[in-house]
Amino acid sequence: MKYKLLAASILATLSTSATSATYQLSELGTLEDAKYSYVTDVSESGHIIGLANGLYNLPIDISYIDFTENVIERAYENAEAVFELSDKPITFSLNDIENNDAVSINPDAHTFMISFLANQNLGIPSNFEYQKMSSLVGIKFNESEIIEQPLFDIASVDYDGLTRSTTNLFNGVSEDGVTVGWGSAPYDKVSFTPDGEDDAETWFTHEFIERGIVISVDGSVSVELEPEFNEYGGTSRANDIVKTNSGYTVVGNMSTSIPDDRQDNIDDNCDNEDEPTSVCINLLNSNITRGLFNKRAVKWELDESLNITSVEELGLALSPDEDEAQDDAFTSTALAVNNNGTIVGSSNTRYYRNDNIIITMPVYFKNDAVTDFINQEDDWISGKAIAINDNEVITGYAEKFIEGRSRNKFFYHDIATGSTVFPTDYFSSSSSYANAINNKGYIVGEGEVGVTDSSRRKEAFIYKIGEDRITNLNDLLPCYESDGETSYAYTMAEATVINENNEIFGVATKTVEKRDSLGGVVTDINGNIEFESVAVAVKLTPIDGEVENCAPAEAEVYERNSASFPWYTLLLLPLLGLRRVFRF
Repeated sequence: MKYKLLAASILATLSTSATSATYQLSELGTLEDAKYSYVTDVSESGHIIGLANGLYNLPIDISYIDFTENVIERAYENAEAVFELSDKPITFSLNDIENNDAVSINPDAHTFMISFLANQNLGIPSNFEYQKMSSLVGIKFNESEIIEQPLFDIASVDYDGLTRSTTNLFNGVSEDGVTVGWGSAPYDKVSFTPDGEDDAETWFTHEFIERGIVISVDGSVSVELEPEFNEYGGTSRANDIVKTNSGYTVVGNMSTSIPDDRQDNIDDNCDNEDEPTSVCINLLNSNITRGLFNKRAVKWELDESLNITSVEELGLALSPDEDEAQDDAFTSTALAVNNNGTIVGSSNTRYYRNDNIIITMPVYFKNDAVTDFINQEDDWISGKAIAINDNEVITGYAEKFIEGRSRNKFFYHDIATGSTVFPTDYFSSSSSYANAINNKGYIVGEGEVGVTDSSRRKEAFIYKIGEDRITNLNDLLPCYESDGETSYAYTMAEATVINENNEIFGVATKTVEKRDSLGGVVTDINGNIEFESVAVAVKLTPIDGEVENCAPAEAEVYERNSASFPWYTLLLLPLLGLRRVFRF
Protein backbone atom coordinates (compact mmCIF):
# COMPACT_ATOMS: atom_id res chain seq x y z
CA MET A 1 0.00 0.00 0.00
CA LYS A 2 1.04 3.62 -0.46
CA TYR A 3 1.47 5.84 2.55
CA LYS A 4 1.98 9.26 1.07
CA LEU A 5 2.84 11.73 -1.63
CA LEU A 6 6.52 11.22 -2.13
CA ALA A 7 6.04 8.14 -0.30
CA ALA A 8 6.98 5.61 2.01
CA SER A 9 9.21 3.60 4.24
CA ILE A 10 12.41 1.86 4.78
CA LEU A 11 13.55 -1.66 5.44
CA ALA A 12 11.12 -3.53 7.63
CA THR A 13 14.07 -5.61 8.79
CA LEU A 14 16.40 -2.70 9.46
CA SER A 15 17.37 -1.98 13.06
CA THR A 16 20.35 -0.72 14.98
CA SER A 17 21.85 -4.17 14.86
CA ALA A 18 20.94 -4.75 11.23
CA THR A 19 22.34 -1.68 9.49
CA SER A 20 24.92 -3.91 7.87
CA ALA A 21 22.27 -4.70 5.22
CA THR A 22 23.45 -3.53 1.85
CA TYR A 23 21.64 -2.62 -1.32
CA GLN A 24 21.82 -3.27 -5.02
CA LEU A 25 21.07 -0.21 -7.15
CA SER A 26 19.38 -0.46 -10.54
CA GLU A 27 18.30 2.34 -12.85
CA LEU A 28 14.65 2.63 -13.81
CA GLY A 29 15.59 4.45 -17.00
CA THR A 30 14.31 7.72 -18.38
CA LEU A 31 12.03 8.94 -21.10
CA GLU A 32 13.55 8.77 -24.56
CA ASP A 33 14.94 12.18 -25.49
CA ALA A 34 15.11 13.39 -21.88
CA LYS A 35 18.23 13.96 -19.80
CA TYR A 36 16.92 13.52 -16.23
CA SER A 37 14.44 11.20 -14.53
CA TYR A 38 12.82 11.15 -11.06
CA VAL A 39 10.51 8.87 -9.10
CA THR A 40 7.59 10.60 -7.38
CA ASP A 41 5.42 7.71 -6.18
CA VAL A 42 5.19 3.91 -6.16
CA SER A 43 2.26 1.76 -5.10
CA GLU A 44 2.68 -1.49 -3.19
CA SER A 45 1.32 -3.27 -6.26
CA GLY A 46 4.19 -1.95 -8.36
CA HIS A 47 2.83 1.07 -10.23
CA ILE A 48 5.68 3.59 -10.56
CA ILE A 49 5.29 7.21 -11.65
CA GLY A 50 7.67 10.12 -11.88
CA LEU A 51 8.97 13.04 -13.86
CA ALA A 52 11.39 13.57 -16.70
CA ASN A 53 13.21 16.82 -17.31
CA GLY A 54 15.74 18.23 -19.73
CA LEU A 55 13.89 17.29 -22.91
CA TYR A 56 15.98 17.35 -26.05
CA ASN A 57 14.74 19.11 -29.20
CA LEU A 58 12.30 21.39 -27.45
CA PRO A 59 10.26 23.09 -30.20
CA ILE A 60 11.13 26.75 -30.74
CA ASP A 61 8.64 29.00 -32.54
CA ILE A 62 10.46 31.92 -34.16
CA SER A 63 7.68 32.99 -36.51
CA TYR A 64 6.55 35.92 -34.34
CA ILE A 65 9.97 37.22 -33.22
CA ASP A 66 11.43 40.51 -34.50
CA PHE A 67 15.15 39.73 -34.53
CA THR A 68 16.03 43.44 -34.78
CA GLU A 69 14.63 44.11 -31.30
CA ASN A 70 17.19 45.35 -28.81
CA VAL A 71 16.38 42.68 -26.24
CA ILE A 72 17.36 39.75 -28.45
CA GLU A 73 20.33 41.59 -29.95
CA ARG A 74 21.66 42.18 -26.41
CA ALA A 75 21.15 38.51 -25.58
CA TYR A 76 23.13 37.54 -28.67
CA GLU A 77 25.96 39.93 -27.78
CA ASN A 78 26.14 38.31 -24.34
CA ALA A 79 26.28 34.87 -25.98
CA GLU A 80 29.13 36.03 -28.21
CA ALA A 81 31.05 37.15 -25.12
CA VAL A 82 30.59 33.76 -23.48
CA PHE A 83 31.89 31.98 -26.58
CA GLU A 84 34.88 34.31 -26.64
CA LEU A 85 35.76 33.48 -23.04
CA SER A 86 35.73 29.77 -23.89
CA ASP A 87 37.96 30.31 -26.93
CA LYS A 88 35.24 28.79 -29.07
CA PRO A 89 33.95 30.67 -32.13
CA ILE A 90 30.24 31.30 -32.15
CA THR A 91 28.59 29.03 -34.73
CA PHE A 92 25.43 30.94 -35.61
CA SER A 93 24.02 34.40 -36.19
CA LEU A 94 20.57 35.81 -35.53
CA ASN A 95 20.07 35.73 -39.28
CA ASP A 96 20.80 31.98 -39.23
CA ILE A 97 18.08 31.51 -36.64
CA GLU A 98 15.58 33.69 -38.49
CA ASN A 99 16.20 32.49 -42.02
CA ASN A 100 18.28 29.29 -42.05
CA ASP A 101 16.46 27.02 -39.57
CA ALA A 102 19.44 27.11 -37.21
CA VAL A 103 17.39 26.11 -34.16
CA SER A 104 16.66 22.75 -35.75
CA ILE A 105 20.18 21.86 -36.87
CA ASN A 106 22.62 23.87 -34.76
CA PRO A 107 22.67 22.91 -31.04
CA ASP A 108 24.34 26.20 -30.08
CA ALA A 109 21.55 28.17 -31.73
CA HIS A 110 18.92 25.95 -30.15
CA THR A 111 20.51 26.36 -26.70
CA PHE A 112 20.71 30.12 -27.21
CA MET A 113 16.99 30.38 -27.92
CA ILE A 114 16.06 28.21 -24.93
CA SER A 115 18.28 30.37 -22.72
CA PHE A 116 16.79 33.53 -24.18
CA LEU A 117 13.22 32.41 -23.51
CA ALA A 118 14.20 31.56 -19.91
CA ASN A 119 16.28 34.70 -19.28
CA GLN A 120 15.08 36.23 -16.02
CA ASN A 121 17.48 39.19 -16.26
CA LEU A 122 15.81 40.23 -19.51
CA GLY A 123 12.35 39.62 -18.04
CA ILE A 124 11.39 37.14 -20.78
CA PRO A 125 9.55 34.57 -18.58
CA SER A 126 7.19 37.29 -17.35
CA ASN A 127 6.79 38.81 -20.83
CA PHE A 128 3.84 37.08 -22.44
CA GLU A 129 4.78 38.33 -25.88
CA TYR A 130 7.24 35.42 -25.98
CA GLN A 131 6.70 31.68 -26.21
CA LYS A 132 6.31 29.82 -22.91
CA MET A 133 8.14 26.52 -22.57
CA SER A 134 8.43 23.64 -20.10
CA SER A 135 10.85 20.73 -20.11
CA LEU A 136 9.19 18.87 -17.22
CA VAL A 137 6.79 16.01 -18.02
CA GLY A 138 4.99 13.23 -16.18
CA ILE A 139 6.06 9.66 -16.83
CA LYS A 140 5.02 6.10 -16.01
CA PHE A 141 7.73 3.48 -15.52
CA ASN A 142 6.69 0.17 -17.07
CA GLU A 143 8.81 -2.95 -17.20
CA SER A 144 9.53 -2.64 -20.90
CA GLU A 145 9.28 1.10 -21.51
CA ILE A 146 8.80 4.53 -20.02
CA ILE A 147 5.68 6.34 -21.18
CA GLU A 148 4.94 10.05 -21.04
CA GLN A 149 1.63 10.91 -19.38
CA PRO A 150 0.47 14.32 -20.61
CA LEU A 151 -1.63 16.15 -18.03
CA PHE A 152 -3.03 19.15 -19.88
CA ASP A 153 -0.72 19.55 -22.86
CA ILE A 154 -2.18 19.21 -26.36
CA ALA A 155 -0.91 19.01 -29.95
CA SER A 156 0.56 22.27 -31.18
CA VAL A 157 -0.88 24.05 -34.21
CA ASP A 158 2.51 25.62 -34.97
CA TYR A 159 4.84 22.60 -34.96
CA ASP A 160 4.82 18.83 -34.64
CA GLY A 161 4.09 17.33 -31.25
CA LEU A 162 2.80 18.81 -28.00
CA THR A 163 3.04 22.51 -27.21
CA ARG A 164 5.54 21.85 -24.39
CA SER A 165 4.13 24.92 -22.66
CA THR A 166 2.48 23.36 -19.59
CA THR A 167 3.51 22.84 -15.99
CA ASN A 168 3.37 19.10 -15.21
CA LEU A 169 3.55 17.73 -11.64
CA PHE A 170 2.71 14.01 -11.54
CA ASN A 171 2.29 13.30 -7.83
CA GLY A 172 0.48 10.19 -6.65
CA VAL A 173 -0.64 6.69 -7.66
CA SER A 174 -3.23 4.42 -6.06
CA GLU A 175 -2.89 0.69 -5.50
CA ASP A 176 -4.66 -0.08 -8.78
CA GLY A 177 -2.76 2.50 -10.81
CA VAL A 178 -5.06 5.55 -10.89
CA THR A 179 -2.86 8.65 -10.81
CA VAL A 180 -3.14 12.31 -9.79
CA GLY A 181 -1.21 15.49 -10.39
CA TRP A 182 -1.65 19.09 -11.37
CA GLY A 183 -0.58 21.37 -14.16
CA SER A 184 -1.26 24.50 -16.15
CA ALA A 185 -3.29 24.98 -19.31
CA PRO A 186 -1.38 25.01 -22.62
CA TYR A 187 -0.58 28.41 -24.06
CA ASP A 188 -2.26 29.66 -27.21
CA LYS A 189 -0.61 32.12 -29.58
CA VAL A 190 -3.17 34.88 -30.07
CA SER A 191 -3.36 38.17 -31.90
CA PHE A 192 -4.00 41.20 -29.65
CA THR A 193 -4.08 44.91 -30.40
CA PRO A 194 -3.29 47.06 -27.34
CA ASP A 195 -5.43 50.12 -26.78
CA GLY A 196 -4.11 53.06 -28.81
CA GLU A 197 -2.06 50.86 -31.16
CA ASP A 198 -2.82 50.24 -34.82
CA ASP A 199 -1.01 46.96 -35.30
CA ALA A 200 -1.89 43.63 -33.76
CA GLU A 201 0.75 41.89 -31.65
CA THR A 202 1.38 38.24 -30.84
CA TRP A 203 0.69 37.26 -27.22
CA PHE A 204 0.70 33.91 -25.41
CA THR A 205 -2.29 33.24 -23.16
CA HIS A 206 -3.88 30.28 -21.40
CA GLU A 207 -7.15 29.44 -19.67
CA PHE A 208 -5.97 28.68 -16.13
CA ILE A 209 -2.86 28.90 -13.98
CA GLU A 210 -3.08 25.46 -12.38
CA ARG A 211 -5.57 22.62 -12.06
CA GLY A 212 -5.64 19.18 -10.46
CA ILE A 213 -6.32 16.08 -12.50
CA VAL A 214 -7.16 12.40 -11.95
CA ILE A 215 -6.11 9.94 -14.67
CA SER A 216 -7.34 6.38 -15.18
CA VAL A 217 -5.03 3.37 -15.10
CA ASP A 218 -4.62 3.19 -18.87
CA GLY A 219 -4.44 6.98 -19.25
CA SER A 220 -7.50 7.15 -21.48
CA VAL A 221 -9.78 8.95 -18.99
CA SER A 222 -8.89 12.27 -17.37
CA VAL A 223 -11.02 14.06 -14.78
CA GLU A 224 -10.20 17.70 -14.16
CA LEU A 225 -10.69 18.85 -10.58
CA GLU A 226 -12.26 22.19 -11.40
CA PRO A 227 -12.31 24.46 -8.35
CA GLU A 228 -15.68 25.53 -7.00
CA PHE A 229 -14.49 29.14 -7.38
CA ASN A 230 -13.34 29.25 -10.98
CA GLU A 231 -13.39 32.91 -11.97
CA TYR A 232 -10.28 33.74 -14.03
CA GLY A 233 -9.78 29.99 -14.25
CA GLY A 234 -9.35 29.48 -10.52
CA THR A 235 -6.74 27.07 -9.18
CA SER A 236 -6.59 23.50 -7.88
CA ARG A 237 -3.94 20.89 -7.14
CA ALA A 238 -4.12 17.14 -6.58
CA ASN A 239 -1.29 15.86 -4.37
CA ASP A 240 -2.21 12.36 -3.19
CA ILE A 241 -4.68 9.53 -3.82
CA VAL A 242 -5.72 6.39 -1.94
CA LYS A 243 -8.01 3.56 -2.99
CA THR A 244 -11.14 3.15 -0.85
CA ASN A 245 -13.90 0.55 -0.68
CA SER A 246 -16.15 2.73 -2.82
CA GLY A 247 -13.63 4.44 -5.09
CA TYR A 248 -10.86 6.92 -4.36
CA THR A 249 -9.93 9.76 -1.99
CA VAL A 250 -7.88 12.57 -3.52
CA VAL A 251 -6.40 15.46 -1.52
CA GLY A 252 -4.92 18.79 -2.52
CA ASN A 253 -6.22 22.35 -2.52
CA MET A 254 -8.41 24.67 -4.58
CA SER A 255 -9.37 28.32 -4.89
CA THR A 256 -12.40 29.33 -2.85
CA SER A 257 -12.66 33.12 -3.41
CA ILE A 258 -10.73 36.33 -4.11
CA PRO A 259 -10.22 38.86 -1.28
CA ASP A 260 -11.76 42.28 -1.85
CA ASP A 261 -8.41 44.05 -2.17
CA ARG A 262 -7.15 41.51 -4.68
CA GLN A 263 -10.36 41.95 -6.68
CA ASP A 264 -9.68 45.69 -6.66
CA ASN A 265 -6.20 44.95 -8.09
CA ILE A 266 -7.85 42.99 -10.89
CA ASP A 267 -10.48 45.65 -11.57
CA ASP A 268 -7.86 48.41 -11.66
CA ASN A 269 -5.37 46.61 -13.88
CA CYS A 270 -6.97 43.83 -15.89
CA ASP A 271 -9.13 45.73 -18.36
CA ASN A 272 -8.01 43.89 -21.51
CA GLU A 273 -6.70 47.12 -22.96
CA ASP A 274 -2.90 47.08 -22.57
CA GLU A 275 -2.62 43.29 -22.40
CA PRO A 276 -4.95 40.28 -22.52
CA THR A 277 -6.84 39.74 -19.26
CA SER A 278 -5.33 36.30 -18.66
CA VAL A 279 -1.83 37.78 -18.90
CA CYS A 280 -2.71 40.38 -16.30
CA ILE A 281 -4.13 37.68 -13.99
CA ASN A 282 -0.94 35.63 -14.33
CA LEU A 283 1.29 38.59 -13.52
CA LEU A 284 -0.75 39.73 -10.53
CA ASN A 285 -0.88 36.21 -9.13
CA SER A 286 2.92 35.90 -9.47
CA ASN A 287 3.78 39.32 -8.11
CA ILE A 288 1.52 39.38 -5.03
CA THR A 289 3.17 37.55 -2.15
CA ARG A 290 0.26 35.27 -1.24
CA GLY A 291 -1.31 35.30 -4.70
CA LEU A 292 -4.76 36.38 -5.86
CA PHE A 293 -6.85 33.49 -4.58
CA ASN A 294 -7.92 32.22 -1.21
CA LYS A 295 -7.07 28.52 -1.31
CA ARG A 296 -8.20 25.76 1.02
CA ALA A 297 -7.05 22.22 1.55
CA VAL A 298 -9.65 19.94 0.03
CA LYS A 299 -10.69 16.30 -0.12
CA TRP A 300 -12.41 14.93 -3.21
CA GLU A 301 -14.24 11.60 -3.14
CA LEU A 302 -14.59 9.76 -6.46
CA ASP A 303 -16.40 6.55 -7.33
CA GLU A 304 -14.92 3.60 -9.21
CA SER A 305 -15.69 5.31 -12.54
CA LEU A 306 -13.85 8.48 -11.42
CA ASN A 307 -17.03 10.50 -11.01
CA ILE A 308 -16.65 13.12 -8.27
CA THR A 309 -19.18 12.31 -5.54
CA SER A 310 -18.23 14.89 -2.91
CA VAL A 311 -15.91 17.84 -2.31
CA GLU A 312 -14.97 18.88 1.23
CA GLU A 313 -13.01 21.98 2.20
CA LEU A 314 -10.73 21.26 5.16
CA GLY A 315 -10.21 24.74 6.59
CA LEU A 316 -7.39 26.87 7.97
CA ALA A 317 -5.31 26.83 11.13
CA LEU A 318 -6.47 30.39 11.89
CA SER A 319 -9.62 32.47 11.60
CA PRO A 320 -8.95 35.67 9.65
CA ASP A 321 -10.81 38.67 10.99
CA GLU A 322 -13.00 40.73 8.64
CA ASP A 323 -10.28 43.22 7.70
CA GLU A 324 -7.69 40.51 7.10
CA ALA A 325 -10.07 38.54 4.92
CA GLN A 326 -10.62 41.60 2.75
CA ASP A 327 -6.94 42.54 2.54
CA ASP A 328 -5.12 39.38 1.57
CA ALA A 329 -5.40 35.75 0.54
CA PHE A 330 -5.06 32.81 2.96
CA THR A 331 -3.99 29.30 2.00
CA SER A 332 -3.97 25.76 3.31
CA THR A 333 -3.10 22.63 1.37
CA ALA A 334 -3.39 18.87 1.83
CA LEU A 335 -0.31 16.87 0.84
CA ALA A 336 -0.99 13.29 1.95
CA VAL A 337 -3.73 11.06 3.35
CA ASN A 338 -3.49 7.71 5.16
CA ASN A 339 -5.87 4.75 5.17
CA ASN A 340 -7.64 6.12 8.23
CA GLY A 341 -8.59 9.29 6.39
CA THR A 342 -6.25 11.54 8.38
CA ILE A 343 -4.77 14.23 6.15
CA VAL A 344 -1.56 16.25 6.53
CA GLY A 345 -0.23 19.34 4.85
CA SER A 346 0.36 22.99 5.66
CA SER A 347 -1.63 26.11 6.48
CA ASN A 348 -1.27 29.79 7.08
CA THR A 349 -1.29 30.49 10.81
CA ARG A 350 -0.32 33.31 13.15
CA TYR A 351 3.21 33.95 14.33
CA TYR A 352 3.17 33.59 18.11
CA ARG A 353 5.16 36.79 18.72
CA ASN A 354 2.90 38.97 16.57
CA ASP A 355 -0.66 38.07 15.54
CA ASN A 356 -0.38 40.35 12.52
CA ILE A 357 2.38 38.23 10.98
CA ILE A 358 1.11 35.26 8.96
CA ILE A 359 3.38 32.24 8.46
CA THR A 360 2.92 28.76 6.96
CA MET A 361 3.31 25.77 9.29
CA PRO A 362 2.77 21.98 9.23
CA VAL A 363 -0.76 20.86 10.13
CA TYR A 364 -3.03 17.84 10.14
CA PHE A 365 -6.72 17.72 9.29
CA LYS A 366 -8.77 15.36 11.47
CA ASN A 367 -12.25 15.31 13.02
CA ASP A 368 -13.22 18.58 11.30
CA ALA A 369 -10.30 20.41 12.91
CA VAL A 370 -7.03 21.86 11.62
CA THR A 371 -4.20 21.34 14.09
CA ASP A 372 -1.00 23.38 14.02
CA PHE A 373 1.38 21.28 16.14
CA ILE A 374 4.94 22.67 15.85
CA ASN A 375 6.03 24.71 18.88
CA GLN A 376 6.85 28.16 17.51
CA GLU A 377 8.48 29.14 20.81
CA ASP A 378 11.37 26.91 19.77
CA ASP A 379 11.95 29.43 16.97
CA TRP A 380 10.34 27.43 14.17
CA ILE A 381 8.98 29.85 11.56
CA SER A 382 7.79 27.71 8.64
CA GLY A 383 7.33 24.14 7.46
CA LYS A 384 5.20 21.39 5.94
CA ALA A 385 3.83 18.01 7.01
CA ILE A 386 4.70 15.73 4.11
CA ALA A 387 3.63 12.19 5.08
CA ILE A 388 1.58 10.20 7.58
CA ASN A 389 1.47 6.48 8.34
CA ASP A 390 -1.49 4.41 9.49
CA ASN A 391 -0.33 4.70 13.10
CA GLU A 392 -1.02 8.44 12.90
CA VAL A 393 2.63 9.45 12.98
CA ILE A 394 3.45 12.42 10.76
CA THR A 395 6.75 13.44 9.24
CA GLY A 396 7.89 16.55 7.41
CA TYR A 397 10.20 19.46 8.00
CA ALA A 398 10.27 22.87 9.69
CA GLU A 399 12.48 25.93 9.29
CA LYS A 400 14.45 27.99 11.78
CA PHE A 401 17.61 30.10 11.86
CA ILE A 402 20.71 28.14 12.86
CA GLU A 403 24.14 29.75 12.97
CA GLY A 404 22.69 32.84 11.32
CA ARG A 405 21.17 31.07 8.31
CA SER A 406 17.75 29.66 7.54
CA ARG A 407 17.82 25.85 7.83
CA ASN A 408 15.21 23.12 7.54
CA LYS A 409 15.06 20.15 9.92
CA PHE A 410 13.01 16.98 9.55
CA PHE A 411 10.63 15.94 12.33
CA TYR A 412 8.09 13.33 13.31
CA HIS A 413 4.93 13.97 15.32
CA ASP A 414 2.75 11.40 17.07
CA ILE A 415 -0.89 12.51 17.01
CA ALA A 416 -1.84 10.16 19.86
CA THR A 417 0.72 11.53 22.30
CA GLY A 418 1.06 15.03 20.88
CA SER A 419 4.87 14.74 20.95
CA THR A 420 7.10 16.21 18.26
CA VAL A 421 10.71 15.13 17.79
CA PHE A 422 13.43 16.70 15.66
CA PRO A 423 16.00 13.89 15.34
CA THR A 424 19.72 14.42 15.10
CA ASP A 425 20.62 14.61 11.43
CA TYR A 426 23.97 14.85 9.63
CA PHE A 427 25.18 17.83 11.70
CA SER A 428 23.78 20.85 13.55
CA SER A 429 23.51 23.25 10.60
CA SER A 430 22.62 20.65 7.97
CA SER A 431 19.24 21.17 6.34
CA SER A 432 17.25 17.93 6.22
CA TYR A 433 13.91 16.89 4.74
CA ALA A 434 11.71 13.87 5.39
CA ASN A 435 9.83 12.47 2.42
CA ALA A 436 8.06 9.43 3.84
CA ILE A 437 7.24 7.26 6.84
CA ASN A 438 5.99 3.69 7.04
CA ASN A 439 4.00 1.80 9.64
CA LYS A 440 7.16 0.43 11.23
CA GLY A 441 8.40 3.95 11.92
CA TYR A 442 11.12 4.24 9.30
CA ILE A 443 11.58 7.66 7.75
CA VAL A 444 13.41 8.39 4.50
CA GLY A 445 14.58 11.66 3.06
CA GLU A 446 17.70 13.64 2.36
CA GLY A 447 20.02 16.03 4.15
CA GLU A 448 22.98 18.26 3.49
CA VAL A 449 26.49 16.88 3.82
CA GLY A 450 29.73 18.82 3.59
CA VAL A 451 30.77 21.01 6.51
CA THR A 452 31.19 24.34 4.72
CA ASP A 453 28.34 26.12 2.98
CA SER A 454 30.28 26.15 -0.29
CA SER A 455 30.68 22.35 -0.30
CA ARG A 456 27.17 21.30 0.68
CA ARG A 457 25.15 18.80 -1.28
CA LYS A 458 22.22 16.50 -0.55
CA GLU A 459 22.49 12.81 0.22
CA ALA A 460 19.71 10.37 1.06
CA PHE A 461 19.13 8.97 4.55
CA ILE A 462 17.03 6.49 6.49
CA TYR A 463 15.99 6.89 10.12
CA LYS A 464 14.19 4.65 12.61
CA ILE A 465 11.93 6.36 15.15
CA GLY A 466 13.48 6.03 18.57
CA GLU A 467 17.07 5.86 17.38
CA ASP A 468 18.75 9.25 17.55
CA ARG A 469 20.82 8.97 14.40
CA ILE A 470 20.33 8.78 10.68
CA THR A 471 22.14 6.49 8.24
CA ASN A 472 23.39 7.78 4.92
CA LEU A 473 22.06 5.40 2.26
CA ASN A 474 25.29 5.82 0.32
CA ASP A 475 27.09 4.08 3.19
CA LEU A 476 25.03 0.99 2.39
CA LEU A 477 25.99 0.95 -1.28
CA PRO A 478 29.21 -0.48 -2.76
CA CYS A 479 32.42 1.53 -2.67
CA TYR A 480 33.56 0.31 -6.06
CA GLU A 481 32.31 -1.07 -9.32
CA SER A 482 32.69 -4.79 -10.08
CA ASP A 483 36.37 -4.35 -11.01
CA GLY A 484 37.11 -3.44 -7.41
CA GLU A 485 39.00 -0.30 -8.43
CA THR A 486 36.64 2.13 -10.15
CA SER A 487 34.72 4.32 -7.72
CA TYR A 488 31.04 3.49 -7.56
CA ALA A 489 29.20 5.43 -10.24
CA TYR A 490 26.15 6.52 -8.24
CA THR A 491 25.42 8.79 -5.30
CA MET A 492 21.95 8.64 -3.74
CA ALA A 493 20.72 12.22 -3.51
CA GLU A 494 17.10 11.58 -2.42
CA ALA A 495 15.16 8.67 -0.97
CA THR A 496 11.56 9.30 -1.95
CA VAL A 497 9.67 6.00 -2.01
CA ILE A 498 9.91 2.59 -0.37
CA ASN A 499 7.52 -0.33 -0.49
CA GLU A 500 6.80 -3.08 2.01
CA ASN A 501 9.17 -5.39 0.15
CA ASN A 502 11.98 -3.15 1.42
CA GLU A 503 12.70 -1.74 -2.04
CA ILE A 504 13.64 1.93 -2.00
CA PHE A 505 13.05 4.28 -4.90
CA GLY A 506 14.66 7.64 -5.33
CA VAL A 507 17.09 9.84 -7.22
CA ALA A 508 20.78 9.17 -7.73
CA THR A 509 23.41 11.14 -9.60
CA LYS A 510 25.99 9.76 -11.98
CA THR A 511 28.43 11.06 -14.59
CA VAL A 512 27.66 10.57 -18.28
CA GLU A 513 28.74 11.98 -21.63
CA LYS A 514 27.42 15.49 -21.90
CA ARG A 515 24.56 16.05 -24.34
CA ASP A 516 23.55 19.31 -25.97
CA SER A 517 19.95 20.52 -26.23
CA LEU A 518 19.45 18.58 -29.48
CA GLY A 519 20.74 15.38 -27.89
CA GLY A 520 24.19 15.30 -29.49
CA VAL A 521 27.41 14.50 -27.61
CA VAL A 522 29.36 17.63 -26.59
CA THR A 523 33.10 17.98 -27.21
CA ASP A 524 35.55 20.67 -26.16
CA ILE A 525 37.63 22.80 -28.53
CA ASN A 526 40.14 19.95 -28.79
CA GLY A 527 37.50 17.41 -29.75
CA ASN A 528 37.48 15.64 -26.39
CA ILE A 529 34.14 14.43 -25.09
CA GLU A 530 32.83 16.44 -22.14
CA PHE A 531 31.04 14.90 -19.18
CA GLU A 532 28.23 16.03 -16.88
CA SER A 533 26.32 14.86 -13.83
CA VAL A 534 22.70 13.81 -14.34
CA ALA A 535 19.85 12.76 -12.06
CA VAL A 536 18.44 9.28 -12.63
CA ALA A 537 15.49 7.42 -11.13
CA VAL A 538 16.71 4.34 -9.28
CA LYS A 539 15.56 1.38 -7.23
CA LEU A 540 17.49 0.00 -4.27
CA THR A 541 16.98 -3.68 -3.50
CA PRO A 542 18.23 -5.07 -0.16
CA ILE A 543 20.81 -7.84 -0.45
CA ASP A 544 22.93 -9.82 1.98
CA GLY A 545 26.30 -8.27 2.61
CA GLU A 546 28.48 -6.12 4.82
CA VAL A 547 28.90 -2.36 5.00
CA GLU A 548 32.08 -1.34 3.23
CA ASN A 549 34.33 1.38 4.64
CA CYS A 550 34.74 3.62 1.61
CA ALA A 551 36.08 6.82 3.10
CA PRO A 552 39.80 7.37 3.56
CA ALA A 553 40.90 8.05 7.14
CA GLU A 554 41.20 11.78 6.57
CA ALA A 555 37.73 12.10 5.01
CA GLU A 556 35.46 14.84 6.24
CA VAL A 557 32.60 13.72 8.46
CA TYR A 558 29.69 12.40 6.37
CA GLU A 559 31.73 12.64 3.18
CA ARG A 560 31.74 9.62 0.86
CA ASN A 561 34.33 8.87 -1.79
CA SER A 562 31.83 7.26 -4.12
CA ALA A 563 31.10 9.77 -6.85
CA SER A 564 33.07 10.10 -10.05
CA PHE A 565 32.27 13.78 -10.49
CA PRO A 566 32.97 16.95 -8.46
CA TRP A 567 30.50 17.98 -5.77
CA TYR A 568 29.62 21.27 -7.44
CA THR A 569 27.96 19.50 -10.35
CA LEU A 570 25.11 18.62 -7.98
CA LEU A 571 24.26 22.30 -7.82
CA LEU A 572 23.57 22.20 -11.55
CA LEU A 573 20.97 19.44 -11.34
CA PRO A 574 17.45 20.74 -11.81
CA LEU A 575 14.51 19.37 -9.86
CA LEU A 576 16.18 17.65 -6.94
CA GLY A 577 13.61 18.39 -4.26
CA LEU A 578 11.23 19.80 -6.84
CA ARG A 579 8.09 18.28 -5.38
CA ARG A 580 8.88 19.74 -2.02
CA VAL A 581 9.34 23.16 -3.63
CA PHE A 582 5.95 22.98 -5.32
CA ARG A 583 4.03 21.85 -2.24
CA PHE A 584 2.58 25.09 -0.92
